[in-house]
Amino acid sequence: MIGPEFGGRYAPQAISLLRIVAALIFLLHGTSKLLGFPPSEMPMPPAMSLLWIGGVLELVGGLMLLFGLLSRPVAFILAGEMAVAYWMFHAPQSTFPSVNGGDAAILYCFVFLAIAAVGPGPWSADAALGRRRGDRLVEEEVRS
Repeated sequence: MIGPEFGGRYAPQAISLLRIVAALIFLLHGTSKLLGFPPSEMPMPPAMSLLWIGGVLELVGGLMLLFGLLSRPVAFILAGEMAVAYWMFHAPQSTFPSVNGGDAAILYCFVFLAIAAVGPGPWSADAALGRRRGDRLVEEEVRS
C-alpha cells in the first residue's frame, strides 16, 4: 500500500502531468478543427462561427496550458468552454453522457476547474516566472 507521504510528496508533479497530458489531448481538438490535423470527418468550421471560436480556444488555450502559462485563468475559461459545449451540443441529444458523447467534455470541464483551483504544478512557465498563487509563490510548491 502506498503511504500518505507518497501522495503528498509527488502531488505537485502529478498536477503538472495531468495538466500537460490534458492540454496535449485538448490541443489536438483545436488543430483538427482549424488545421485539419489530425484529419477528422468534421469539415473546417467557417471563421467566426461557434465551432471556429471553440477551435481557437482549444488551440491557443491548449498551448498555453501545455506550457503552463497563465494557467489558472486559461483553465477557467476552457472549463467554461467545455460546459457550454456539453450543454449546447451534447445534452440536447440525451441526458446520459455515455449516450450523447459528452463524457470527454465533462471530464475536461472538471479537470480544467481543478487546475484553475490548485494551479499548474511545478513544471510550468507560471512556476518558472514566480507568478503568485494566493498569498505564496508557485515556486514554494516545488520546495515543499
